[in-house]
Amino acid sequence: MSAAAIEPLGEFPAPLLLPEDDLALDPRHPTQSLRSWIQAEYRNKVTPERKTLYLAVPPGYETDVDFAKKWAQPRPKSKLSGIEQPKAQDILEYLQAFYHGLPVKLFPQEELRFTSEFGDIDMPETDEKRQTIGLHFKESYMSKGIRTRPKPKGDYSHQLNLSDLLIATMWALPEDAYALVMLVEHDLYEDEEDEFVCGRAYGGSRVAVITTARYNPVLDGKQSVEREHAWPASHCTAYLDTMLEDGEQATRKRKRSAADNEVDGAKGDTAIQAAVSAHHALPSLEKSTSAALLSGLWLGRVCRTASHELGHCFGIGHCVYYACSMQGSASITEDARQPPYLCPVDLAKILHATGADVTERYQALLQYCEKHKDVHLFAAYGAWIRSRLRKLEIGV
Repeated sequence: MSAAAIEPLGEFPAPLLLPEDDLALDPRHPTQSLRSWIQAEYRNKVTPERKTLYLAVPPGYETDVDFAKKWAQPRPKSKLSGIEQPKAQDILEYLQAFYHGLPVKLFPQEELRFTSEFGDIDMPETDEKRQTIGLHFKESYMSKGIRTRPKPKGDYSHQLNLSDLLIATMWALPEDAYALVMLVEHDLYEDEEDEFVCGRAYGGSRVAVITTARYNPVLDGKQSVEREHAWPASHCTAYLDTMLEDGEQATRKRKRSAADNEVDGAKGDTAIQAAVSAHHALPSLEKSTSAALLSGLWLGRVCRTASHELGHCFGIGHCVYYACSMQGSASITEDARQPPYLCPVDLAKILHATGADVTERYQALLQYCEKHKDVHLFAAYGAWIRSRLRKLEIGV
């Protein structure tokens, strides 16, 4: 199966390659063709015995570690109110559509709980100012120690260690699982040098962990995260010209103009042009205080990251061919500019793994997008999918 047999290559824009983007920093990142992915020995094959994807909701808390709930609250406290954490059911339904063809189930919250007890005998020593909490697995009666560190001047008061959480997720992996992705609400770090990390997959071990913390819209101003020119508007010609002209200073705010509807490199009736038009048809996100709009913004970000990290569990590396959901990201700002769709190469990999039909997969995603049509990302993605479906019907 060739990628070109699934999608026409001219419909997909190239990576943006803006200053400090992942591919701009690492232009020689290796490619991963469909053929090399199929032949890769490191890739876990989907089998009748192991074909289920699991989404683990953020762990609950035993009463002796209730204090850790406050660690998941950003500071200083935002004036914005009513913004809701992404609901697990909404994320689950997105993954069910994205990985159409495979069962996707919730891993029960009661199975995972933070506790003060843990049974590791090989936990690295930490200094006395740090605290280690346990992550308990109800079914196995085991608890894994999770290192934490305080961040007196950070956006969150404490962070959890991502490596420990990934090991814990491996302990919790069900026997029938193809892969398991766990959500956490806390800010994360991996190495001492990290300011923060948003997640990671141990693809060969079938597990991934992502945090919702850094995608919280209340942090957008501090993190210089674009709302108005998140995908698909990240492909607008005027925005790209500004970014390339001004480099790091290009995040200055400006009013919309007619040029914002012009897509870089797009000619005629393209899917990305349809997505941009749908994005701009909704109220501006730039200075929005609408709890509903910002809650939707948060949901879209987490859905995209969850699908990306699960992609690594299928053995898919970072994409260098096109703007793609499987692109690498060097920053939280770049993350917002990347699309939710798969490029032709990575779409072919997922269809090969799941056995899904391309049209049926797009229809499942479109149904999800229509359910969440008031969310900018999903309104745009829905328009993009409709354009692709029309052209698939006529063989374009």
